[in-house]
Order: sequence, then C-alpha cells, then structure tokens
Amino acid sequence: MSDQQQSSPLPRPLRFLAAPLATGYSRIIGSRNAAFDAGRGVVEIDRPVISVGNLSVGGTGKTPMVALVVKSLLESGHHPAIAMRGYASSESAGSDEAEEYRAAFADVPVVAQANRLAGLLELFSTQTGEACDCVVLDDGFQHRRIARQLDIVLVDATRDPFADRLLPSGWLREPPESLRRAGVVILTHAESVSPSELTRLKRDIGRIAPGAKLAVARHAWASLLVARSQGEQEDYVNWLRGKRVIAACGIGNPRPFVQAVNEATGNPAIEFIRPDHDPFVPRTLEKLVGEAKRSGVDAIVVTGKDWSKLKRVRPDAWPCPVVRPRLEMAFEEGGEVVKKAVLDAAGAPLPAREQ
Repeated sequence: MSDQQQSSPLPRPLRFLAAPLATGYSRIIGSRNAAFDAGRGVVEIDRPVISVGNLSVGGTGKTPMVALVVKSLLESGHHPAIAMRGYASSESAGSDEAEEYRAAFADVPVVAQANRLAGLLELFSTQTGEACDCVVLDDGFQHRRIARQLDIVLVDATRDPFADRLLPSGWLREPPESLRRAGVVILTHAESVSPSELTRLKRDIGRIAPGAKLAVARHAWASLLVARSQGEQEDYVNWLRGKRVIAACGIGNPRPFVQAVNEATGNPAIEFIRPDHDPFVPRTLEKLVGEAKRSGVDAIVVTGKDWSKLKRVRPDAWPCPVVRPRLEMAFEEGGEVVKKAVLDAAGAPLPAREQ
C-alpha cells in the first residue's frame, strides 16, 4: 500500500510532526476563514460565480463535476469560463485538468494560473472574455478571494470526513463544520461504499449543514479511449474484460480508481501509484514502461488527468495499449436539484454596486 493510502500524507519518518503541524494549520485555517467571513479580502466580480470544491485532498471528482456543471450551463444558453489554480505539468505552465477542459470544451475559455482573479480580469478585457456571462471555479472552496453565488462541495464517501483529521495528520483541508458555507453538498464515489454508510454520511452532513442541498453521485465509465502506436480510438468499457493490466495514476485517492479497473477487467490490476499531481518525470515513465514489459500486461489503464503527461512517451515506445476511461459523474440522488441550483446561481442578479 502506498503512502497516499495511509492515514497521513506525510512520509513515515516525519509522521511524528503531524499532530503539532495540524494544530498550527487549524489555527491558520480558522483565522483565514474568519477574515473571509467578515468580507476582508473578498472581491466581487461582475459575473455570477459557481465554485466546485472539496474538503479533502484530491480524488473527490472535481474535474468531472466541473465538466457536468459547464455542460449544464452551455445547454441552458450560458457562456461560462473556467478558472483554476492550475497545477503545473512538467511540460509547461499548463495543467492536467486545464488540458482536459480544453479538450472537452473547445469554445470555453480556461484560466489556469495561481492568481485566478487576475487571470479572469485579464480574460474579461478581451473580446472572448466579454462574451462570458458566468464563471465556474475549479477547486474554489478554500480559495475564497473571489465571491461566489454558489459553493458546491464534494465529499468523497470513501473518506469519511467525520473520522478524518486536518492536514497533515489526515487528509482534510478544512474541518467538516466548513460545510455550513456550502449551498450544495455532493457525496461522490457512492459506488464504493455500502448503502448504510451513505445513509450515515447523509445524516451527519445534514446535521452540520442543514441549509445545504444534498446529492449523491457515482463515478461512471462511459467509454474507453484506447491509444496504440497507430492512433487512438474509442471503445466499449468491456474491452478490458479478462485482460491483465497495470493501473497507473497520480491522484489524491487512488483506491476507487483501482477498484474500478479491477471491476472492469475482472482481475486484480498491478498497481503503479504515484502522489497526487505527480509529474511523471522521464525516470518514472521508464519504470512504468519497464514494468509493463516485465509483466507482459495487455494494457496500462490511466486517468485522463495523468494521460496529459503520459502521452509524452513516443507511441511506439509503449509495449501495449494505454487506456483511459472517459469519466462521467452520474447522480443517484439529487441530480435535478443540483442542476437547478447551478442555473439559479448563474442567473442570479449581482448585488448593486455603490455609486
């Protein structure tokens, strides 16, 4: 089991520091949120803003949820922009998720930089930006400098926030009580937990955030994109059935991904797990290719986010097809409620400005 699946993000030799560091982190978070709650440092822009974020580190499904929100906005006649911090890839100042969004929504502007406010203001000064009538913040729950009309917060059902601890003792970026700021809370990875566990989580979230709308969603593989030396093609998910594969990823919570790979193949995958946002440097890629050759696997299965880095390898250097699922968020409960909240927020009038 990798460190990413252990009880603390810290390497084992440093875990004695986890408790004091978490105490200090808690104080910083509390002070920072108190300032934002009082409106200090918060900037209102002239477009409605919808934030998609989470409580814990990585793996909750922000990227497919942002895609679902953007799709709903586009279908309703809106012209959204996506703004994100943009974790840099090793190739450029771009980011894994930004590449995914640009590939999925060619006509939607994507701002990917540390200062999202500056990036948005720069976008709005252009002809393309003038046409944008709303903004979707990727990973915006903790980044509160930009005021928003709606906070959508994702909670990974496989990582109970009420049994977790703040970084770096655990995986929480904020305590569960912060859910009181949310307009919508979505339990994700519902496919990976029992119905009784979902019921308990819904009850606990409802007790802490009674004003939030609650929904339940699962990660669904709609199809596969299979890359070979001669090119790429889309195929059915059952293409993987019976195949022996490597599951390779660099995401915050790899367990649901590996579980989905195992279910799709019907066999336990060889796991090649890297830390969240791992750049997959050449040495790492060499190890992955070498493992695939030694193991004689039929395919390497990766996430869409990681493919933006893995595709740097020459197509003919892979010893087998490299497969990535086309991931969608499928609601089990509350899908229409979420869509209504999104469209209401996008159409909400902004507060009148002082003259």
